[in-house]
Amino acid sequence: MKTVYGEMWISDCAVRKWVRIFKGEDPRETILRDRKRSGRPLSASVKAHREKVDCMIRANRRVKQKEIANSVGISKERVHHIVTTVLGYGKVSACWVPRQLTKYLKGHHYDNDEEVITDVRKWCRGQSSEFFADGVRQLVKRWRLCVDRDND
Repeated sequence: MKTVYGEMWISDCAVRKWVRIFKGEDPRETILRDRKRSGRPLSASVKAHREKVDCMIRANRRVKQKEIANSVGISKERVHHIVTTVLGYGKVSACWVPRQLTKYLKGHHYDNDEEVITDVRKWCRGQSSEFFADGVRQLVKRWRLCVDRDND
């Protein structure tokens, strides 16, 4: 190359470097986004798993995440994500409750069960009829799902 181009020639190393840069393979560049790669797609948050987890919690509010994970066949971490983020449940006294009620009761301190019952009833009375109608519609759908799965 030096005989053809004289003193203006580019070394092989420099040519390879420019090729890598033009192909987008420059190792000095910081990649800000995760590149696509082969692998198993996420399947633990599919609708069937969400519905089964929701059905189990509604059947037994004191069910443990480990029991749900074993029954559904997914990891405890995935169960925690589905329960807290997707379904919006939170723990109150080792029992899963809807997030709306948790927000209402947050920061309140009670001396006995009667005070809690009174406050929850007050919260229920403050809900619109559409809130309860929506709950009944969801109950029918969830009940059907449990029956179709043989109460599994």
